[in-house]
Amino acid sequence: MSESEAGLVYITDDEPNIRKLVSLALKDYGFQTQEFSGGADLLKAVQKRTPDAIILDWMMPQPDGLTVCGRLKLDKTTKSVPILILTARSEEVDCVLGLEMGADDYITKPFSLKELCARVKAVIRRKDYSNVSTTEDIINCGDVSVNLARRTVMKNSQLVDLTMKEFDLLTTLMNSKGRVLTRDQLMEKVWDVEYCGDARTVDVHIRYLRQKVEDEADKPRYIKTVRGVGYRFASEDEL
Repeated sequence: MSESEAGLVYITDDEPNIRKLVSLALKDYGFQTQEFSGGADLLKAVQKRTPDAIILDWMMPQPDGLTVCGRLKLDKTTKSVPILILTARSEEVDCVLGLEMGADDYITKPFSLKELCARVKAVIRRKDYSNVSTTEDIINCGDVSVNLARRTVMKNSQLVDLTMKEFDLLTTLMNSKGRVLTRDQLMEKVWDVEYCGDARTVDVHIRYLRQKVEDEADKPRYIKTVRGVGYRFASEDEL
């Protein structure tokens, strides 16, 4: 993969060793990289050149990673840039908070460099796919309607604001209506990486997705949990 194919990744972390390791690993995968020690420098840099993806450390000095993420997602120039939060905070509530601020993915420390690179490749690939898709394709299930070409979701004729990963997760489940998909299958299909034993990535995204598409998130009509196995989207006769 050439540099032009792989793209440019901004890496922001207050620990020089982590920045260097991540940068070297991404360069081995063909990416161009630029390193920043804090959020202020990153925000200045994106005004000059928009990257293909951003890796943000949550706990860096103010403005911290979540604050920077929120600002970038509110800016029309950078709102579509995939953001991966890098954090030592592994509680589910922290993961949900990161997603609420607009992060497309999160990785907890300590982490695998190989997995990090794979996830960066995956979010960039999905962003590029959404930009070039031109075929009109609609999926209707109950009062939820998905336009695959425009990457929009409507519920009761109201637009639903989903992150990139939430959209991919929803369409993956809807395209397999009635079938159970395990967490490792969802990781491979949605994140384009092999399942690494941490179910929280899938579970947190499912929880937040339910809050947006279900009438009652704790009594889901569409996204069903198959205890001990995974998730499935309701079949036609259940809707």
